[in-house]
Amino acid sequence: MVPIAIEDPTDPRIAAYSAIKERDLTGRGDRFIVEGKITLDILVQRSRFKIESLFIADHRLSAVADILRGVPGDVPIYTASRDLFDAIAGFPVHRGVLACARKGQPLALESLARQDRVVLGIGLSNHDNVGALFRNAAGLGVKGIVLDRESCDPLYRKAIRVSAGTALWLPYFHGQTGEALINALKRQDHTLWALTPDKMATPIWDKAVPETLSLVVGAEGPGLGDDIIAACEPVSIPMASGVDSLNVATAAAIAMAVVDADRT
Repeated sequence: MVPIAIEDPTDPRIAAYSAIKERDLTGRGDRFIVEGKITLDILVQRSRFKIESLFIADHRLSAVADILRGVPGDVPIYTASRDLFDAIAGFPVHRGVLACARKGQPLALESLARQDRVVLGIGLSNHDNVGALFRNAAGLGVKGIVLDRESCDPLYRKAIRVSAGTALWLPYFHGQTGEALINALKRQDHTLWALTPDKMATPIWDKAVPETLSLVVGAEGPGLGDDIIAACEPVSIPMASGVDSLNVATAAAIAMAVVDADRT
C-alpha cells in the first residue's frame, strides 16, 4: 500500500497518535500503541493482535520497507515529516515508527492455568519491570504470564518496548485479585512458589521441582503480602550480606532458570 501523507496535525485519521505520553497515562480503551522497528516487526509477523493503522516518519520509510510488505492490505499506513510526526506524537519519537492495534478479546485464565510453567505477578506497578518480566519469561521457556488487576498493563507502550516485543505474543491474563488467581491455578493442580527474601523460606535450589508450577512474584518494596505467601510455598534466593532482595524481573529470571535447569 502506498503510504498516505499527513500534512495537518489535526487530521482525524491519525488521532490515535496524538499526545501519546498523556494518553498513555489516561488509557486508550481497547487500543494500544507500539513503538519502534523491532516491535513493529513482531506485531506484523507474530502478534495475535489486529493492527488498525501505522504511522511512520517519512525518513524511516525505507528502513521498515521489508516489514511494511507484510502489513495486511486493508491497514492504512500514514506518514509525515519528522517535525510534524514529533509534533503530533507530542515528543521526539527517535525511532520514528508507531503502530496502533486493538487488544480484542482477552485470553481466558483457564487457558493459562493449563500450562505447566506460569509466572504470576501481583501488584506489579512498574512498566519496566513488567516488560522485563515478559522478556525473561519468553527467553526462559515460561508458557504464560498471569497478572492481577493491580498490576500495570503489559500493552502499555513502554512495557512492550522493554519486553522486546514479547508482550505481543507471549500468552497472558490480566485481571482479578491475587487470591482469585492463586485459587484458579490451584484448581488446575499448580504448585505455587512465592518468591520472598524471608530467610526462613527454603532456598529455591533446595526444592524438588513439581511437574506443574507457578512462580509468584510481587512488587519491589512491599513484595508479596503475608496472605499470598501463606497460600503458597515460600522460596528464596539467598542473598549476600547487606542486600535483601533483587529487582523483581531479575529474581524471577533466576527462579525460572533454576526451575528448568534440567529441562531440555
